[in-house]
Amino acid sequence: MSLFAARNLSLVMDLYEMTMANGYATGNTQNDWACFDVFYRHNPDKGGFAIFAGLEQVVDFLENMHFAEDDIAYLRSLNMFPESFLEKLASFRFSGDIDAFPEGTIMYPYEPMLTVHAPLMDAQLVETAILTELNHQSLIATKARRIVHGARGRVVADFGARRAHNMDAAIYGARAAYIGGVASTATVLAGKMFGIPVTGTMAHSWVMYHKDEYTAFRRYAETYPDCAVLLVDTYNVLYSGIPNAIRVAKEVLEPMGKRLKGVRIDSGDLAYLSKRARAMLDEAGLNDCTISVSNSLDEYTITSLIDQGGCINSFGVGERLITARSEPVFGAVYKMVSVEHSDGTTEPVIKISETLEKITNPDRKRVFRVYNKDGHAIADLLTRYSEEPDTSAPYRYVDPGKPWRNCSLEGVVIRELQKPVMRNGKRVAELPSLDEIRSYVARQLSEEIWEEEQRFENPHLHKLLMSPEYYETKMDLLYKHSEENSRMKRKEGRLLNREPR
Repeated sequence: MSLFAARNLSLVMDLYEMTMANGYATGNTQNDWACFDVFYRHNPDKGGFAIFAGLEQVVDFLENMHFAEDDIAYLRSLNMFPESFLEKLASFRFSGDIDAFPEGTIMYPYEPMLTVHAPLMDAQLVETAILTELNHQSLIATKARRIVHGARGRVVADFGARRAHNMDAAIYGARAAYIGGVASTATVLAGKMFGIPVTGTMAHSWVMYHKDEYTAFRRYAETYPDCAVLLVDTYNVLYSGIPNAIRVAKEVLEPMGKRLKGVRIDSGDLAYLSKRARAMLDEAGLNDCTISVSNSLDEYTITSLIDQGGCINSFGVGERLITARSEPVFGAVYKMVSVEHSDGTTEPVIKISETLEKITNPDRKRVFRVYNKDGHAIADLLTRYSEEPDTSAPYRYVDPGKPWRNCSLEGVVIRELQKPVMRNGKRVAELPSLDEIRSYVARQLSEEIWEEEQRFENPHLHKLLMSPEYYETKMDLLYKHSEENSRMKRKEGRLLNREPR
């Protein structure tokens, strides 16, 4: 189901995208192309990695991007744009190229997860939409994986829709959470749109509506005898909820040849209550009755509950998953890295800042993942787009954090990460299903990514290496701009020191 075919969201952009696009379209640069990289600078929650998610929605948006009559009318009302530009927008379709990591790829800071290669106007107009999709879903997928990792094989369900920032955030957050390893969602529309398994039990209002807890449980079990999960904390878990659940199992379900599927605890000391509930259920012969818990859970509370011996089979996680509450901003950015002029010349460009981390990696480039003989990913490698790195012999590289060291890779295998996704505005790759993306994430984390990178505290740092040729390209640009700045400062100094006449 295409959100973007049903709703025209093409004006989801910052105004500066439109003003710059007008400048490009009406100047002598209208036939120039540019490359923009999407990358981020820090892993969320000081983790060891992030998960690339949202690519399918980016492609869907770009394929459907257009400006309707009412869009043009609104832009005309701003009195900022000439009719010649508005006419271009009326027939606009994205005509550029997209290269990207396969969705679900484990990724690291400062490497381009997606590259736009397009006419300047096209490349500028799509910035906010691309960042919105990738920032949100990559954030939620990464948070979900942390929570699933903390659950140590126990089931995690997404209960977050009512705490999401809006309906779209709930739906696409559920999609991203599933990519990250969550087993199911309570959000029905996400189940319909993406085929995610849906789960749910009852609310406290069901229990409160009936004359007593036992009646509420009995009516629910009679209605859903094959999947009865009873919420046992409306009044008192140990003195009311669990005894009534056991009574319903014995008096209602067993005569039907059915078993009580589970109980859910949504408040209180979850570790203590789950242990006591487990003992009571087992004593009643309900060893197969599962215990699920919810209530403001995240990876840390889940880890703590398990460490305390909590007898818990599954976790329902809501607000701290769907909002990534501990660090709710992913921080991917969209930066120009090269320009192709209409005369056939190409030049790399770089952003320089007094803040070291904001200096960009220039030029169109390739990203490779480096594996040792055991198949573990030991680093990623940036090269110029024209390079073909040969690792059949010792391959010299530069560690940008320690460029003075003489380093080489030996006995390794490399795999290019970015793949062609769109060419001339058309999809050229079949995108994987959601289940395939989810399995891809799980396979990387179990087979390729070091366990040390997956720990919550002080994870191992995955290095981003550079080919000597690429490193020199970056240094040449830095030196060039440094010399220009020095020249300007010398000129400014002469002006300041000049004696008045």
